[in-house]
Amino acid sequence: MTTLQQIAPQEIEAESFRIIERELGPTPFSPNEFALVRRAIHATGDFSFAEHFRFHPQAVEAGLAAIRAGKNILVDVNMAASGISTALLAQFGGKVICRVAEVQTKKMAQAQGTTRSDAAIERSIGDNIGIVVIGNAPTALLKTMHLIDEGRFAPNLLIGVPVGFVNAVESKDLLLDRASYPYITALGRKGGTPVAVALINALLRLASAA
Repeated sequence: MTTLQQIAPQEIEAESFRIIERELGPTPFSPNEFALVRRAIHATGDFSFAEHFRFHPQAVEAGLAAIRAGKNILVDVNMAASGISTALLAQFGGKVICRVAEVQTKKMAQAQGTTRSDAAIERSIGDNIGIVVIGNAPTALLKTMHLIDEGRFAPNLLIGVPVGFVNAVESKDLLLDRASYPYITALGRKGGTPVAVALINALLRLASAA
């Protein structure tokens, strides 16, 4: 017969983190990187992310600097926007931006023959973006990299963890080749909006704790 643990509601997250740390054991991540990995595992229940995540050496510090400077966070889908802790972000003066569902985005995509995800990124390059967070659309990740390579866009950090079978792996492999700017990604097909949201929320908590 299964015996349930009696844990106070406020202790559930802390106990979950202790279980994750115990089951993972030693990892190659820095303490701040591990805070992000741990929250992603907590959000998904998938320990394999500890093997899939890749961090640019300056990724976490670049993300923290962007948050503390009051810069905005650009996301690829509204689901991500709804999951990010806007209260924590607002303490620093930033906001979450998602333009994928806007009428102007649809019109631009139709005029250019691109996806709305692609157009939404391009429409946001002048919006004081510090962190780009992509968990759904490989086209949004590819567009972001293209704009950075052209010198038209300069976010502090690019979190690229799109999930899926069409161009998800390839777009993340291309991101791994970008040693010139900070990024966080996950190898292979794994990823998704819950992972992206977990990563950015972990960064927001680190920024708030300092």
